[in-house]
Amino acid sequence: MQQYVFDFSQGSKDEKDLLGGKGANLAEMTKLGLPVPPGFTITTAACRHYLETGTEPESLAAEVGAHLAALQENIGKRLGDPEDPLLVSVRSGAKFSMPGMMETVLNVGLTDISVIGLAARSGDERFAWDSYRRLIQMFGRTVLGIDGESFDERLEARKKIRDVDADVDLDASDLKVLVEEYKDIVLVESGREFPQDPRQQLDLAIRAVFDSWNTERARIYRRQERIPDDLGTAVNVCAMVFGNLGPDSGTGVAFTRDPATGAQGVYGDYLPNAQGEDVVAGIRNTLSLADLERLDAASYRQLLGIMETLERHYLDLCDIEFTIERGKLWMLQTRVGKRTAAAAFRIAAQLVDEGLIDEDEALSRVSGAQLAQLMFPQFDASAPRELVATGMGASPGAAVGKVAFDSATAVAWADAGEDVILVRRETNPDDLRGMVASRGVLTSRGGKTSHAAVVARGMGRTCVVGVDALRVDHGQRSFSTPDGTRVVEGHVISIDGSTGEVFLGAVPVVPSAVVDALHGNGESEAHDDDVVGAVLRLMNHADQRRRLGVRANADTPEDARRARQLGAAGIGLCRTEHMFLGPRRKIVERLILARTAEQRHAALEELRPLQRTDFSEILEAMDGLPVTIRLLDPPLHEFLPDLTDLAVRVAVGEATGKPDAEAAELLAEVQRLDETNPMLGMRGVRLGLVIPELFALQVRAIAEAAAELRGQGRDPRPEIMVPLVAAVQELEAVREMAERTVADVARAEGVELSIPIGTMIELPRAAMTAHQIAEAAEFFSFGTNDLTQTTWGFSRDDVEATFFPAYLEKGIFGVSPFESIDAEGVGRLVSIAAWEGKEQRPDLKIGVCGEHGGDPESIHFFESILLDYVSCSPFRVPVARLEAGRARAGATHPNGTGASSRGGSSA
Repeated sequence: MQQYVFDFSQGSKDEKDLLGGKGANLAEMTKLGLPVPPGFTITTAACRHYLETGTEPESLAAEVGAHLAALQENIGKRLGDPEDPLLVSVRSGAKFSMPGMMETVLNVGLTDISVIGLAARSGDERFAWDSYRRLIQMFGRTVLGIDGESFDERLEARKKIRDVDADVDLDASDLKVLVEEYKDIVLVESGREFPQDPRQQLDLAIRAVFDSWNTERARIYRRQERIPDDLGTAVNVCAMVFGNLGPDSGTGVAFTRDPATGAQGVYGDYLPNAQGEDVVAGIRNTLSLADLERLDAASYRQLLGIMETLERHYLDLCDIEFTIERGKLWMLQTRVGKRTAAAAFRIAAQLVDEGLIDEDEALSRVSGAQLAQLMFPQFDASAPRELVATGMGASPGAAVGKVAFDSATAVAWADAGEDVILVRRETNPDDLRGMVASRGVLTSRGGKTSHAAVVARGMGRTCVVGVDALRVDHGQRSFSTPDGTRVVEGHVISIDGSTGEVFLGAVPVVPSAVVDALHGNGESEAHDDDVVGAVLRLMNHADQRRRLGVRANADTPEDARRARQLGAAGIGLCRTEHMFLGPRRKIVERLILARTAEQRHAALEELRPLQRTDFSEILEAMDGLPVTIRLLDPPLHEFLPDLTDLAVRVAVGEATGKPDAEAAELLAEVQRLDETNPMLGMRGVRLGLVIPELFALQVRAIAEAAAELRGQGRDPRPEIMVPLVAAVQELEAVREMAERTVADVARAEGVELSIPIGTMIELPRAAMTAHQIAEAAEFFSFGTNDLTQTTWGFSRDDVEATFFPAYLEKGIFGVSPFESIDAEGVGRLVSIAAWEGKEQRPDLKIGVCGEHGGDPESIHFFESILLDYVSCSPFRVPVARLEAGRARAGATHPNGTGASSRGGSSA
């Protein structure tokens, strides 16, 4: 029979799949002999069984009962004992950290009878009734689904009656009143009494934690972080220790290094006379760990020793939750801590210098997504600004946007293209949608370990917390400062997640020091040199480790130069259709509509020098590096007059008695060429075969540009790519023309020209006949954007705003297949084509030029099937270089899954 419950003494940190992250790490700390309250973990397998069947496994109740009996024996207390009750916490714990997304219930086991025994045994009546009101509140919200505002309103009303600011200022009599009011809320809102059977409380709390795996906010978070939906959560049942037993008790969160900057030191928050959820909820502003040293030096010293033990054991930044109960320190949780992008790079380099990890492991500690965050602009230090308040910088960056006071508004404005700053007193898990949509998050309460701070850091959002000076009035949709400054919803503010500063209006931004350094422009003194140095160091190691080449998609000399500065080893896609826009569009129109050879020749001669200059400038910018030039690929209609405009011209002429013969003639020709589905019509190789002069013009211009540069002593390396090939015969026909044209130019210019000719694999038939196409192609480049469209059978432009949100919501997609490669479908076609192409032609070069070439997870897949290079937009070149190195060094994807987890064959 499968075992569903494990004591903390039975597991280890390597069993996160079964015990969840929290349970595995509680087990590990127990093995290390650290002061962990005893308890047990209900496995993720039990959760999955419940989610699949709607009921708990048959044996679960008995297993929980057996472990509860052992826990009671160990502690010497019984759940619900009227004289000395055992209380337990029931907490979620998935394999991957999902801060605040799932549920916790504390103080389980308290009843109307046992609360009296707890008061007598502890000698603190206030503590007992405070614990009871917390249980009813958390149980009501988490287990019974009651709106938390109902409880908050009663608490605020009680504080107002007593004229106090904080819940710790309420006495036992106040808390007794709140308990009765809370029980009334439970009865009215749920139709049932608050349960007085402790075991029933426990069973219902466990089920509620299982259910919380599929709450809306948990699903949103998993999509955002690319965490699989089928993992389930473990449930940790732990003997309660109490931080709300008076001034010699408290609770806190500590980090072994600063999660915002990576600086070494003692970082964290502490709240005296509080329970754990008070810290992360941000309902009271916290003290620093330095204050703990003043309040309880012995516990402080013990905590520092444990922090050092854990960091040396986990070889990484550790995030620790602890409670002090009347001077005794207890460890409630540890995990490898979430951190900002700057902290990730700095800490990885530090750990290498300290001899704790090697550089391959350091690569696994950072990601392309984090590097991209560091490449975003920062505030211009020399620009004028109006400072209105300062809090704690919880997640670095420069964010500018309109103030929104709730998630719905933030989402609506962001969907309309606005930049938004979400402003709250404190965030809670239900604010996740607004946080995802916003550029930054600002709260008046909380510390660096509050919900807002932790989630913002994980998502790479700029965040400022604990701005005491702000008085946030959600009802009036505004916030104000003590000097009378008032900001209403819709006004623009700027926040600095490094300094914690809040400014009125939009503060100008400047390029990041990381981008300057990657360009080779040096490092600005205004920026953190340690972070820049760590980035350059890890990028250098990634370049040494990677096998995949990284090229850029660039259509202009400016883009080519920028890509080269950022480390591109050539151009993997130069789109020539962009060169025919603007004034040139009319020339192509004349070429397509030409009725005589003379008209066609005139249009071609007008275009040829323009194209030659285009190619010459790009090849010069990439001198010595390959430049893959895709021949013209847009749908035919993009170069024709608008059908509706022509029809109107003809109709107006007829209606006014002044027929427009030219318009009528053009209309007839455009109607003849009109297509129902232009994206699958006369484009790519088809256009080149029907109007062969067009492709011949481009090939001649490429060859002439290369010959001209060779004559100047340069080393141009053009490659000609034929688009939208579905049959080898199409490629053979174009190849024959291209080779003849290149040879003509070489003879005329008296130079040797060797220009590889290949094709873009962007149709399923091309992928499935790759062994044939490879006979005529010297390289393949996978156009994964079109290959995704034609494999799935939908148009990206038409579907992303229509049914994609529903597909993501229903779990049909974990992530858009246009964002990250669909390894099981599109990826398998790529694998088959790469394998069969190499079998036919071992020297075949194979790359990817779709946007997937810059996606971190896709890069890991392309490495796993041994492609030769990826190509992406210039800005993403450093990201691709880093991820290619990480993939070769054996790092996992940013979401923690291995490269093979997305399926696909190996080539």
